[in-house]
Amino acid sequence: MNHSPTLETLPRNYHPASYRMRTFHDLRESFLDGTDSPRDYLERCLECIESREPVVKAWVTMNQENARKAADESEKRYRQGKAISVIDGMPLGIKDVLQTRDMPTELGSPIFKGHQTNLDSASVNALRLAGGVILGKTVTTEFAFVKPGPTSNPFDPQATPGGSSSGTSAAVGAGMIPAGLGNQVVGSVIRPASFCGNFAIKPTLGALHNGEGLSLSQLHLGVHAASLADMWAVAYQIANRAGGDPGYPGLYGPEEICPPKKPGRLILLETEGWEDCTQKTKDAFFNYLEPLKSLGVELIRRSDDKSIEHFEKSILGSVILCRIICSYEIRWLLRNYQATGLLSEDLNQWLDLAECMTPQDYREALQKRDEIRNALLALGPLADGLITLSSSGPAPSLSQLVDSGEPEFAYKTGNPSFNAATSALGLPCITIPMLGIEGMPTGVQLMGQHHSDWTLTGYASWLVQNLKPAVI
Repeated sequence: MNHSPTLETLPRNYHPASYRMRTFHDLRESFLDGTDSPRDYLERCLECIESREPVVKAWVTMNQENARKAADESEKRYRQGKAISVIDGMPLGIKDVLQTRDMPTELGSPIFKGHQTNLDSASVNALRLAGGVILGKTVTTEFAFVKPGPTSNPFDPQATPGGSSSGTSAAVGAGMIPAGLGNQVVGSVIRPASFCGNFAIKPTLGALHNGEGLSLSQLHLGVHAASLADMWAVAYQIANRAGGDPGYPGLYGPEEICPPKKPGRLILLETEGWEDCTQKTKDAFFNYLEPLKSLGVELIRRSDDKSIEHFEKSILGSVILCRIICSYEIRWLLRNYQATGLLSEDLNQWLDLAECMTPQDYREALQKRDEIRNALLALGPLADGLITLSSSGPAPSLSQLVDSGEPEFAYKTGNPSFNAATSALGLPCITIPMLGIEGMPTGVQLMGQHHSDWTLTGYASWLVQNLKPAVI
Protein backbone atom coordinates (compact mmCIF):
# COMPACT_ATOMS: atom_id res chain seq x y z
CA MET A 1 0.00 0.00 0.00
CA ASN A 2 1.40 3.41 -0.97
CA HIS A 3 1.08 5.92 1.85
CA SER A 4 3.49 8.48 0.39
CA PRO A 5 2.33 12.06 0.87
CA THR A 6 2.31 14.64 -1.88
CA LEU A 7 5.85 16.01 -1.70
CA GLU A 8 6.03 18.77 -4.26
CA THR A 9 9.61 19.96 -4.60
CA LEU A 10 9.39 22.78 -7.13
CA PRO A 11 10.43 26.09 -5.57
CA ARG A 12 7.56 28.25 -4.37
CA ASN A 13 4.94 25.69 -5.32
CA TYR A 14 3.24 25.48 -1.92
CA HIS A 15 -0.55 25.43 -1.62
CA PRO A 16 -2.00 24.86 1.87
CA ALA A 17 -5.10 23.08 0.57
CA SER A 18 -3.27 20.45 -1.47
CA TYR A 19 0.12 19.96 0.18
CA ARG A 20 0.22 16.87 2.39
CA MET A 21 2.92 16.16 4.91
CA ARG A 22 3.83 12.74 6.31
CA THR A 23 1.30 12.04 9.04
CA PHE A 24 1.50 9.08 11.42
CA HIS A 25 -1.67 8.82 13.52
CA ASP A 26 -3.88 7.86 10.57
CA LEU A 27 -1.77 4.78 9.75
CA ARG A 28 -1.89 3.04 13.11
CA GLU A 29 -4.84 0.87 12.07
CA SER A 30 -2.69 -0.35 9.16
CA PHE A 31 0.04 -1.28 11.62
CA LEU A 32 -2.48 -3.19 13.69
CA ASP A 33 -3.99 -5.13 10.78
CA GLY A 34 -0.61 -5.85 9.16
CA THR A 35 -1.14 -3.97 5.89
CA ASP A 36 1.65 -1.56 6.88
CA SER A 37 4.36 -1.57 9.53
CA PRO A 38 6.52 0.85 11.51
CA ARG A 39 9.61 -0.50 9.71
CA ASP A 40 8.08 0.15 6.27
CA TYR A 41 7.00 3.59 7.44
CA LEU A 42 10.55 4.34 8.61
CA GLU A 43 11.98 3.19 5.29
CA ARG A 44 9.70 5.61 3.45
CA CYS A 45 10.97 8.38 5.70
CA LEU A 46 14.56 7.39 4.89
CA GLU A 47 13.79 7.35 1.17
CA CYS A 48 12.46 10.89 1.41
CA ILE A 49 15.52 11.97 3.41
CA GLU A 50 17.84 10.46 0.81
CA SER A 51 16.00 12.36 -1.91
CA ARG A 52 15.64 15.76 -0.28
CA GLU A 53 18.43 16.06 2.31
CA PRO A 54 21.18 17.11 -0.17
CA VAL A 55 19.29 20.38 -0.70
CA VAL A 56 17.30 20.85 2.53
CA LYS A 57 20.16 19.86 4.88
CA ALA A 58 17.92 19.36 7.91
CA TRP A 59 20.05 16.78 9.74
CA VAL A 60 23.27 16.98 11.73
CA THR A 61 23.49 13.23 12.21
CA MET A 62 21.29 10.14 12.10
CA ASN A 63 21.45 6.73 13.71
CA GLN A 64 19.66 4.60 11.14
CA GLU A 65 20.80 1.33 12.69
CA ASN A 66 19.24 2.06 16.08
CA ALA A 67 16.17 3.55 14.41
CA ARG A 68 15.60 0.38 12.39
CA LYS A 69 15.99 -1.74 15.51
CA ALA A 70 13.45 0.42 17.35
CA ALA A 71 11.03 0.22 14.40
CA ASP A 72 11.36 -3.57 14.29
CA GLU A 73 10.65 -3.79 18.02
CA SER A 74 7.61 -1.59 17.52
CA GLU A 75 6.40 -3.80 14.69
CA LYS A 76 6.53 -6.84 16.96
CA ARG A 77 4.45 -5.02 19.57
CA TYR A 78 1.78 -4.10 17.01
CA ARG A 79 1.60 -7.71 15.80
CA GLN A 80 1.05 -8.80 19.39
CA GLY A 81 -1.52 -6.05 20.00
CA LYS A 82 0.75 -4.51 22.64
CA ALA A 83 1.68 -1.10 21.26
CA ILE A 84 2.99 1.06 24.09
CA SER A 85 1.36 4.32 23.04
CA VAL A 86 -0.13 6.17 20.07
CA ILE A 87 3.39 7.23 19.03
CA ASP A 88 4.82 3.70 19.16
CA GLY A 89 6.90 3.40 15.99
CA MET A 90 6.85 7.13 15.13
CA PRO A 91 10.15 8.37 13.61
CA LEU A 92 11.22 11.59 15.33
CA GLY A 93 13.83 14.29 14.84
CA ILE A 94 15.48 15.87 17.87
CA LYS A 95 16.78 19.43 17.80
CA ASP A 96 20.51 19.28 18.42
CA VAL A 97 20.43 21.15 21.71
CA LEU A 98 18.73 18.16 23.36
CA GLN A 99 20.85 15.19 24.42
CA THR A 100 20.59 11.76 22.80
CA ARG A 101 22.49 8.85 24.30
CA ASP A 102 23.31 7.27 20.94
CA MET A 103 24.31 10.41 18.99
CA PRO A 104 26.44 13.49 19.63
CA THR A 105 24.90 16.72 20.90
CA GLU A 106 26.73 19.59 19.19
CA LEU A 107 24.49 22.60 19.99
CA GLY A 108 25.12 24.11 16.57
CA SER A 109 28.65 25.07 17.58
CA PRO A 110 32.14 23.89 16.62
CA ILE A 111 32.95 24.03 20.32
CA PHE A 112 30.94 20.83 20.79
CA LYS A 113 31.79 19.06 17.54
CA GLY A 114 31.39 15.30 18.13
CA HIS A 115 30.45 15.86 21.79
CA GLN A 116 28.92 12.64 23.12
CA THR A 117 27.16 12.76 26.50
CA ASN A 118 25.74 9.20 26.42
CA LEU A 119 22.60 10.62 28.02
CA ASP A 120 19.05 11.36 26.89
CA SER A 121 17.32 14.61 27.74
CA ALA A 122 14.12 14.15 29.74
CA SER A 123 11.97 14.58 26.62
CA VAL A 124 13.99 12.12 24.55
CA ASN A 125 13.91 9.57 27.36
CA ALA A 126 10.13 9.95 27.55
CA LEU A 127 9.73 9.47 23.80
CA ARG A 128 11.81 6.29 23.85
CA LEU A 129 9.71 4.94 26.72
CA ALA A 130 6.60 5.63 24.61
CA GLY A 131 8.00 3.61 21.70
CA GLY A 132 9.13 6.59 19.64
CA VAL A 133 11.85 5.95 17.04
CA ILE A 134 14.62 8.50 17.57
CA LEU A 135 15.94 8.86 14.05
CA GLY A 136 18.45 11.69 14.32
CA LYS A 137 19.54 15.14 15.40
CA THR A 138 18.26 18.14 13.48
CA VAL A 139 20.15 21.33 12.67
CA THR A 140 19.91 24.28 15.03
CA THR A 141 21.39 27.74 15.10
CA GLU A 142 24.46 28.27 17.28
CA PHE A 143 23.35 27.51 20.86
CA ALA A 144 19.76 27.99 19.58
CA PHE A 145 20.24 31.71 19.06
CA VAL A 146 21.06 33.85 16.03
CA LYS A 147 23.75 32.32 13.77
CA PRO A 148 22.05 29.99 11.25
CA GLY A 149 23.11 26.50 10.23
CA PRO A 150 23.10 25.10 6.68
CA THR A 151 19.39 24.22 6.46
CA SER A 152 17.23 25.67 3.68
CA ASN A 153 13.47 26.03 3.35
CA PRO A 154 11.79 22.90 1.90
CA PHE A 155 9.74 25.06 -0.49
CA ASP A 156 12.55 27.29 -1.73
CA PRO A 157 16.25 26.44 -1.25
CA GLN A 158 17.08 30.15 -1.38
CA ALA A 159 14.81 30.93 1.60
CA THR A 160 15.41 30.50 5.33
CA PRO A 161 13.64 27.73 7.26
CA GLY A 162 13.64 30.04 10.29
CA GLY A 163 15.52 29.65 13.52
CA SER A 164 16.48 28.16 15.80
CA SER A 165 14.48 24.94 15.29
CA SER A 166 15.39 25.07 11.62
CA GLY A 167 16.22 21.42 11.02
CA THR A 168 13.12 20.04 12.71
CA SER A 169 10.77 22.44 10.93
CA ALA A 170 12.35 21.77 7.53
CA ALA A 171 12.36 17.99 8.06
CA VAL A 172 8.65 17.97 8.92
CA GLY A 173 7.79 20.40 6.12
CA ALA A 174 9.72 18.32 3.58
CA GLY A 175 7.87 15.13 4.56
CA MET A 176 10.96 13.46 6.03
CA ILE A 177 9.35 12.77 9.42
CA PRO A 178 5.90 13.16 10.98
CA ALA A 179 7.11 15.08 14.04
CA GLY A 180 10.10 16.36 15.95
CA LEU A 181 11.24 18.51 18.84
CA GLY A 182 12.22 22.16 18.95
CA ASN A 183 12.40 24.81 21.63
CA GLN A 184 11.74 28.53 21.87
CA VAL A 185 12.87 31.50 23.92
CA VAL A 186 11.94 34.18 21.35
CA GLY A 187 10.46 32.71 18.15
CA SER A 188 12.20 29.41 17.57
CA VAL A 189 9.21 27.05 17.30
CA ILE A 190 6.32 29.06 15.88
CA ARG A 191 8.25 31.13 13.31
CA PRO A 192 10.09 28.23 11.56
CA ALA A 193 6.88 26.20 11.65
CA SER A 194 5.18 29.09 9.85
CA PHE A 195 7.94 29.28 7.25
CA CYS A 196 7.96 25.50 6.64
CA GLY A 197 4.22 24.79 6.71
CA ASN A 198 4.17 22.80 9.97
CA PHE A 199 1.64 22.45 12.71
CA ALA A 200 3.43 23.26 15.96
CA ILE A 201 2.82 23.95 19.62
CA LYS A 202 4.78 26.12 21.99
CA PRO A 203 3.06 25.01 25.18
CA THR A 204 2.54 26.88 28.39
CA LEU A 205 5.90 27.74 29.97
CA GLY A 206 7.24 24.75 31.91
CA ALA A 207 4.60 22.33 30.56
CA LEU A 208 7.18 19.99 28.96
CA HIS A 209 10.43 19.03 30.66
CA ASN A 210 13.44 20.70 29.01
CA GLY A 211 15.97 18.37 30.63
CA GLU A 212 19.33 20.07 31.11
CA GLY A 213 18.05 23.22 29.42
CA LEU A 214 20.12 26.31 28.78
CA SER A 215 19.43 28.13 32.07
CA LEU A 216 16.85 30.40 30.47
CA SER A 217 13.76 31.54 32.34
CA GLN A 218 11.44 31.53 29.32
CA LEU A 219 12.64 28.40 27.52
CA HIS A 220 9.74 26.34 26.11
CA LEU A 221 10.07 22.84 24.69
CA GLY A 222 7.83 22.54 21.62
CA VAL A 223 6.65 20.06 19.02
CA HIS A 224 6.57 20.37 15.21
CA ALA A 225 4.29 17.93 13.38
CA ALA A 226 2.48 17.08 10.17
CA SER A 227 -0.90 17.18 11.91
CA LEU A 228 -2.52 18.47 15.08
CA ALA A 229 -3.14 14.88 16.23
CA ASP A 230 0.54 13.92 15.89
CA MET A 231 1.58 17.18 17.54
CA TRP A 232 -0.56 16.61 20.63
CA ALA A 233 0.35 12.92 20.81
CA VAL A 234 4.07 13.71 21.06
CA ALA A 235 3.52 16.50 23.58
CA TYR A 236 1.29 14.32 25.73
CA GLN A 237 3.74 11.42 25.82
CA ILE A 238 6.52 13.72 27.01
CA ALA A 239 4.27 15.20 29.66
CA ASN A 240 3.01 11.79 30.77
CA ARG A 241 6.48 10.27 31.18
CA ALA A 242 8.76 13.21 31.98
CA GLY A 243 6.34 15.80 33.35
CA GLY A 244 6.99 19.50 33.20
CA ASP A 245 10.03 21.49 34.22
CA PRO A 246 10.89 21.29 37.92
CA GLY A 247 8.49 23.42 39.92
CA TYR A 248 5.86 23.51 37.13
CA PRO A 249 2.65 21.43 37.07
CA GLY A 250 3.20 20.16 33.53
CA LEU A 251 0.90 19.89 30.52
CA TYR A 252 -2.81 19.57 31.30
CA GLY A 253 -5.19 17.52 29.17
CA PRO A 254 -6.02 13.90 28.27
CA GLU A 255 -4.20 11.68 25.79
CA GLU A 256 -6.60 12.35 22.92
CA ILE A 257 -6.55 15.74 21.24
CA CYS A 258 -9.50 17.99 22.08
CA PRO A 259 -12.41 17.46 19.66
CA PRO A 260 -13.07 20.39 17.30
CA LYS A 261 -14.45 23.23 19.42
CA LYS A 262 -15.89 26.44 18.01
CA PRO A 263 -14.65 29.55 19.85
CA GLY A 264 -17.35 32.07 20.66
CA ARG A 265 -15.07 35.09 20.55
CA LEU A 266 -11.44 35.64 19.57
CA ILE A 267 -9.22 38.66 20.05
CA LEU A 268 -7.47 39.63 16.83
CA LEU A 269 -4.03 40.58 18.09
CA GLU A 270 -1.68 42.78 16.11
CA THR A 271 1.57 42.62 18.18
CA GLU A 272 4.62 44.68 17.33
CA GLY A 273 4.93 42.63 14.14
CA TRP A 274 1.94 44.21 12.41
CA GLU A 275 3.96 47.04 10.88
CA ASP A 276 6.44 44.52 9.48
CA CYS A 277 3.81 42.68 7.43
CA THR A 278 3.46 43.10 3.71
CA GLN A 279 0.03 44.04 2.44
CA LYS A 280 -0.28 40.63 0.76
CA THR A 281 0.25 38.92 4.11
CA LYS A 282 -2.41 41.05 5.78
CA ASP A 283 -4.81 40.49 2.88
CA ALA A 284 -4.35 36.71 3.04
CA PHE A 285 -4.89 36.76 6.80
CA PHE A 286 -8.10 38.79 6.57
CA ASN A 287 -9.36 36.64 3.70
CA TYR A 288 -8.85 33.60 5.90
CA LEU A 289 -10.71 35.16 8.83
CA GLU A 290 -13.56 36.66 6.80
CA PRO A 291 -15.97 33.65 7.11
CA LEU A 292 -15.80 33.62 10.93
CA LYS A 293 -18.65 36.09 11.39
CA SER A 294 -21.08 34.02 9.33
CA LEU A 295 -20.04 30.96 11.36
CA GLY A 296 -20.94 32.69 14.63
CA VAL A 297 -17.46 33.60 15.85
CA GLU A 298 -16.95 37.19 16.94
CA LEU A 299 -13.61 38.92 16.36
CA ILE A 300 -12.70 41.87 18.58
CA ARG A 301 -9.70 44.17 18.27
CA ARG A 302 -7.84 46.86 20.17
CA SER A 303 -10.40 49.48 19.13
CA ASP A 304 -13.19 47.45 20.76
CA ASP A 305 -11.91 47.29 24.35
CA LYS A 306 -9.48 49.34 26.39
CA SER A 307 -7.96 46.20 27.94
CA ILE A 308 -6.93 44.98 24.50
CA GLU A 309 -5.50 48.38 23.62
CA HIS A 310 -3.52 48.39 26.87
CA PHE A 311 -2.23 44.89 26.16
CA GLU A 312 -1.17 45.77 22.61
CA LYS A 313 0.78 48.75 23.92
CA SER A 314 2.32 46.72 26.75
CA ILE A 315 3.86 44.12 24.42
CA LEU A 316 5.56 46.63 22.15
CA GLY A 317 9.32 46.16 22.43
CA SER A 318 9.04 42.46 23.29
CA VAL A 319 11.75 41.47 20.80
CA ILE A 320 14.32 43.64 22.57
CA LEU A 321 12.96 42.61 25.97
CA CYS A 322 13.57 38.95 25.12
CA ARG A 323 17.11 39.69 23.93
CA ILE A 324 17.88 41.56 27.16
CA ILE A 325 16.57 38.78 29.40
CA CYS A 326 18.10 35.91 27.45
CA SER A 327 21.54 37.43 26.89
CA TYR A 328 21.85 38.40 30.56
CA GLU A 329 20.84 34.93 31.71
CA ILE A 330 23.44 33.15 29.56
CA ARG A 331 26.29 35.66 29.82
CA TRP A 332 28.25 33.34 32.10
CA LEU A 333 28.02 30.57 29.50
CA LEU A 334 28.99 32.89 26.67
CA ARG A 335 32.07 34.01 28.63
CA ASN A 336 33.24 30.40 28.78
CA TYR A 337 32.52 29.83 25.11
CA GLN A 338 34.24 33.06 24.13
CA ALA A 339 37.42 31.84 25.81
CA THR A 340 37.63 28.99 23.27
CA GLY A 341 37.96 31.43 20.38
CA LEU A 342 35.17 29.56 18.55
CA LEU A 343 32.18 31.70 19.50
CA SER A 344 30.55 33.48 16.54
CA GLU A 345 30.67 37.23 16.11
CA ASP A 346 26.89 37.26 16.53
CA LEU A 347 27.04 35.84 20.05
CA ASN A 348 30.13 37.87 20.91
CA GLN A 349 27.90 40.89 20.26
CA TRP A 350 25.17 39.45 22.48
CA LEU A 351 27.75 38.99 25.22
CA ASP A 352 29.00 42.55 24.82
CA LEU A 353 25.45 43.83 25.24
CA ALA A 354 24.88 41.64 28.29
CA GLU A 355 28.12 42.73 29.94
CA CYS A 356 26.87 46.32 29.85
CA MET A 357 23.88 45.34 31.99
CA THR A 358 23.60 45.61 35.75
CA PRO A 359 21.52 43.41 38.05
CA GLN A 360 19.07 46.31 38.28
CA ASP A 361 18.68 46.36 34.50
CA TYR A 362 17.75 42.68 34.62
CA ARG A 363 15.31 43.25 37.47
CA GLU A 364 13.60 45.98 35.48
CA ALA A 365 13.31 43.66 32.47
CA LEU A 366 11.72 41.00 34.65
CA GLN A 367 9.33 43.59 36.07
CA LYS A 368 8.32 44.56 32.54
CA ARG A 369 7.71 40.89 31.76
CA ASP A 370 5.53 40.55 34.86
CA GLU A 371 3.54 43.61 33.78
CA ILE A 372 2.68 42.17 30.38
CA ARG A 373 1.75 38.85 31.98
CA ASN A 374 -0.68 40.72 34.23
CA ALA A 375 -2.07 42.54 31.19
CA LEU A 376 -2.72 39.16 29.57
CA LEU A 377 -4.78 38.01 32.55
CA ALA A 378 -7.11 40.98 32.07
CA LEU A 379 -8.05 39.63 28.64
CA GLY A 380 -9.22 36.28 30.02
CA PRO A 381 -12.90 37.26 30.54
CA LEU A 382 -13.12 38.91 27.11
CA ALA A 383 -12.58 35.95 24.77
CA ASP A 384 -11.83 32.26 24.38
CA GLY A 385 -8.41 32.99 22.90
CA LEU A 386 -6.33 35.23 20.69
CA ILE A 387 -5.47 34.92 17.02
CA THR A 388 -2.76 36.51 14.91
CA LEU A 389 -0.17 35.66 12.30
CA SER A 390 2.64 33.22 13.12
CA SER A 391 5.19 35.33 11.25
CA SER A 392 5.29 38.63 9.42
CA GLY A 393 5.00 36.78 6.12
CA PRO A 394 6.60 33.91 4.23
CA ALA A 395 10.25 33.01 4.72
CA PRO A 396 12.73 35.65 3.55
CA SER A 397 15.87 34.79 1.59
CA LEU A 398 18.81 33.14 3.32
CA SER A 399 20.86 36.29 2.82
CA GLN A 400 18.30 38.79 4.12
CA LEU A 401 19.11 40.62 7.34
CA VAL A 402 16.16 41.67 9.49
CA ASP A 403 16.36 44.77 11.66
CA SER A 404 16.49 43.72 15.32
CA GLY A 405 15.67 47.18 16.65
CA GLU A 406 19.23 47.38 17.99
CA PRO A 407 22.13 48.65 15.84
CA GLU A 408 24.59 46.03 17.04
CA PHE A 409 23.12 43.07 15.14
CA ALA A 410 20.40 41.88 12.76
CA TYR A 411 18.34 38.70 12.68
CA LYS A 412 19.40 36.21 10.00
CA THR A 413 16.54 33.71 10.15
CA GLY A 414 13.53 35.98 9.80
CA ASN A 415 11.58 38.40 11.94
CA PRO A 416 10.51 37.18 15.42
CA SER A 417 8.17 40.11 16.05
CA PHE A 418 5.01 37.94 16.10
CA ASN A 419 6.58 35.52 18.58
CA ALA A 420 8.64 37.41 21.16
CA ALA A 421 5.68 38.57 23.24
CA THR A 422 4.23 35.07 23.45
CA SER A 423 7.58 33.74 24.67
CA ALA A 424 7.85 36.43 27.33
CA LEU A 425 4.25 35.82 28.35
CA GLY A 426 4.74 32.05 28.62
CA LEU A 427 1.31 31.39 27.16
CA PRO A 428 0.47 28.43 24.89
CA CYS A 429 0.55 28.96 21.12
CA ILE A 430 -0.39 26.74 18.20
CA THR A 431 0.39 27.53 14.58
CA ILE A 432 -1.65 26.05 11.75
CA PRO A 433 -0.50 26.22 8.08
CA MET A 434 -3.46 28.03 6.56
CA LEU A 435 -1.95 30.72 4.29
CA GLY A 436 -0.15 30.46 0.96
CA ILE A 437 1.57 33.67 -0.12
CA GLU A 438 3.32 33.70 -3.48
CA GLY A 439 3.80 29.93 -3.29
CA MET A 440 5.19 29.87 0.26
CA PRO A 441 3.60 28.90 3.60
CA THR A 442 2.64 31.29 6.37
CA GLY A 443 0.96 30.20 9.58
CA VAL A 444 -1.98 31.43 11.62
CA GLN A 445 -1.26 31.55 15.35
CA LEU A 446 -3.75 30.75 18.11
CA MET A 447 -2.98 31.71 21.71
CA GLY A 448 -4.67 31.15 25.05
CA GLN A 449 -4.33 31.80 28.73
CA HIS A 450 -1.84 29.68 30.66
CA HIS A 451 -2.65 25.94 30.80
CA SER A 452 -5.34 26.15 28.08
CA ASP A 453 -3.16 24.06 25.74
CA TRP A 454 -5.61 21.18 25.29
CA THR A 455 -8.61 23.41 24.67
CA LEU A 456 -6.52 25.40 22.19
CA THR A 457 -6.04 22.24 20.12
CA GLY A 458 -9.83 22.02 19.87
CA TYR A 459 -10.10 25.57 18.56
CA ALA A 460 -7.28 24.89 16.11
CA SER A 461 -9.00 21.71 14.89
CA TRP A 462 -12.25 23.60 14.39
CA LEU A 463 -10.52 26.29 12.33
CA VAL A 464 -8.80 23.68 10.17
CA GLN A 465 -12.10 21.90 9.54
CA ASN A 466 -14.28 24.96 8.97
CA LEU A 467 -12.17 27.63 7.27
CA LYS A 468 -10.63 27.28 3.84
CA PRO A 469 -6.94 28.17 3.48
CA ALA A 470 -6.28 31.57 1.93
CA VAL A 471 -3.96 31.88 -1.04
CA ILE A 472 -2.56 35.02 -2.67
